[in-house]
Amino acid sequence: MTAPTIEPPQAPAPAPAQTPSPLTAPAPAPVTITADGAYAARLAHDGGSWFPERWTLDSPEPYAVPLPGNQPEEPGTEVLPMADGRVLIHRVVDGRHAFALLYPTGPGTGEVPLGAVDCGASRLSLLPPAPGGMCAYAIAVGESSTDLWLVAGGAFGPEHLAEIPGRCAGGVWLDAEGRILSLDRELDGRVKAVAVDLRRDGEVSPLLQIAEESDDRVLLADADSGLLLVRSDAPGHDRLGWGVLGGTRPVRFPECLRLPDCAAPAVTPFAIQPGQTLMPESCAVALRIDGAAGSRLGMWRPAERRLYQLAAPEGWLAGAGRWTRDGVLRLPYATGAVPCGVAEVEPPAPEGPPVAVAARPVPLQQAPLTGRAGVG
Repeated sequence: MTAPTIEPPQAPAPAPAQTPSPLTAPAPAPVTITADGAYAARLAHDGGSWFPERWTLDSPEPYAVPLPGNQPEEPGTEVLPMADGRVLIHRVVDGRHAFALLYPTGPGTGEVPLGAVDCGASRLSLLPPAPGGMCAYAIAVGESSTDLWLVAGGAFGPEHLAEIPGRCAGGVWLDAEGRILSLDRELDGRVKAVAVDLRRDGEVSPLLQIAEESDDRVLLADADSGLLLVRSDAPGHDRLGWGVLGGTRPVRFPECLRLPDCAAPAVTPFAIQPGQTLMPESCAVALRIDGAAGSRLGMWRPAERRLYQLAAPEGWLAGAGRWTRDGVLRLPYATGAVPCGVAEVEPPAPEGPPVAVAARPVPLQQAPLTGRAGVG
């Protein structure tokens, strides 16, 4: 991989205006929510151009604040909400990856340039919001290695943290401090989830290896309970499964998560209920179910081995949502009548008492899931 370079902060060049076809409305852009659920951000469209939009979710009534710049944004421009209410934006300008923090100021939008990264032909993308919300990270994927960057929260603009052998994707935070990151690494023709320790210069250690010849990915993790949601072809074809970080039991692949009318990748977990310390089997999990009729909402607990399917609220920004510690699922949505709303959904009551597990025996970064796949 060509050595990456950092360029000093400078004002990004304006992006050219994008004119949508008058015959087709653009699809809603995905929304990203901070780890604590207080803010969200997405690209919004006003019928003529794209612009960043920040949602405040922890107020009595959720509300959106537009953050337009001097020029419309390119479709696909990445935005990420920060814990202080600012929005990180990632623009591609003349082949460089420029970053800035946006914030509302009177009738306009304030912008703090953070600098740019030149990583050649590598594909650079933001990672999910980190716990704490004061730092933001990105990965640049090259032909044979992946560079990990701190793009917001550093002392002097973007900082190169580590070069990881292999092509990485995904990105799941395994702890509440934002220290240990799980990445799905493709190396020697196989995909295995690895743990990256940010406090040890990006030290990489094995995390998930269900079978030697399987492709094993981590999709979600909850630091309180240790519950992991994974996807693997170890059972013979691609399946959703679950395990416990640091646990001794093998990963299980519940039959209830196999839907006859949906391919395996079309059932995607997006939120785990927090606060269930040492009770991973009692955690409620929210899933997005994509089928021919559109997106539905799924709710499931590992202890019950039953998937509940519900109609998604109108205008749901599909695949986005957060659980409260009390077990209420909050789903952001936007309609013509309600441009910024949050629907609250409560899952069915648990069928039995909470199931506790033994304390995790080792620190997160030393706790790979091992063992052959079992079906539960």
